[in-house]
Amino acid sequence: MRNLINFLLKYNHWLLFVLLEVISFVLLFRFNNYQGSVFFTSANRLSGAVYDAVNHITRYFSLADINSDLTRRNVELEIELERLTEQLQRYTRDTTSLDKLRQESLKGYRLFSARVTNNSVTHPNNFITIDKGRNDGIRPEMGVVCGNGVVGIIYLTGANHSIVLPVLNSQSNISCKIKRTSYFGILKWEGGSSQYAYVKDMPRHSEFTLGDTIVTSGYSAVFPAGIPVGIIDDMKDSHDGLSYLLKVKLFTDFAKLNDVQVISSTTGTEQVHLEDSARTASDKQ
Repeated sequence: MRNLINFLLKYNHWLLFVLLEVISFVLLFRFNNYQGSVFFTSANRLSGAVYDAVNHITRYFSLADINSDLTRRNVELEIELERLTEQLQRYTRDTTSLDKLRQESLKGYRLFSARVTNNSVTHPNNFITIDKGRNDGIRPEMGVVCGNGVVGIIYLTGANHSIVLPVLNSQSNISCKIKRTSYFGILKWEGGSSQYAYVKDMPRHSEFTLGDTIVTSGYSAVFPAGIPVGIIDDMKDSHDGLSYLLKVKLFTDFAKLNDVQVISSTTGTEQVHLEDSARTASDKQ
């Protein structure tokens, strides 16, 4: 208390000066219209600039969540579009059936948002780590996609993280088809550039042109039909000469992968069980 009193006594002249200055400015801006309007205009500009800066900062930090939502929505629309396209001719005269089909297009699938925590694109066998695992409902053999197209398949799961076997892995095999003509083959990566992969076993009688879009075929329980893969960039004969080998420019940029969606098929377990049973019975014969 004594220090405070000594401080006030020591600087009493300066404190009195500051107090009188404040009173003077208050009287000036309050009882003079012109000066008052100038003050309030400047104050509004300053506060507006501060609010804009805060807004920009807030929007910047929310971009990650926005991007994740956009990725999920894009995947949902791709699945919905493919289902609607395949059955459009059947329902063009029945708008009630069209609305029902739209509602049920995603009924057999669940989407889990995840973020990439580790990634590689330069090895013969690349892997991707995501921040979701068993505790989040992720299990092996689920498909993984991003807003642009196919990423890969869940390979291993931990409690809170999972390993993805991406397209850029020599062990990856994904059933694909030409969107325009529905001829199908197997997507494989043969090393080299992360921008290209190959569709093998394309029949010799298949119809396609350079620039045609390649999508998932839907013939497995991993991916629904119609998820974008890439476009046909080049073609050549296979090694045995019995089929075509299509060079595909991938839609997914694996070098900039951040947000992904894991696709879970609610009916896939039954399909896998039946197919495994059929293989077992065939092997016994």
